[in-house]
Amino acid sequence: MKPELLLQKAKQAQALAYAPYSGYQVGAALLCADGTIYTGCNIENAAYSPTNCAERTAIFKAVSEGQREFVALAVCAGKDGKTEQGCTPCGVCRQVLSEFCKPDMPIYLANPEGFDTVTLSQLLPRSFSL
Repeated sequence: MKPELLLQKAKQAQALAYAPYSGYQVGAALLCADGTIYTGCNIENAAYSPTNCAERTAIFKAVSEGQREFVALAVCAGKDGKTEQGCTPCGVCRQVLSEFCKPDMPIYLANPEGFDTVTLSQLLPRSFSL
């Protein structure tokens, strides 16, 4: 699958974000080995700690549906529905991704000019995993 299609799905998910506190909407699209795409958005909460990131929303949806093999992730983020410079997954999301994804899995980070590509191992070198 072309990264642009996965990024388009992430942008659509970004529009669904619930971010009344930060105003920062994030969308993610996770491509499974079988071609299925799971999307997620960030969902904020006034208590802050129950807030869930877009990347974890997508991966938890996929895992809860029985998926365990992932081949790519796209992330799109910004305020007021605009795409800002390459937002990377937070540390918690990186650790969750490392539980289910190969270190060389590509992660596409949207930016105003297009996208950058990094791998999970670049975002989380020397990760803790079993």
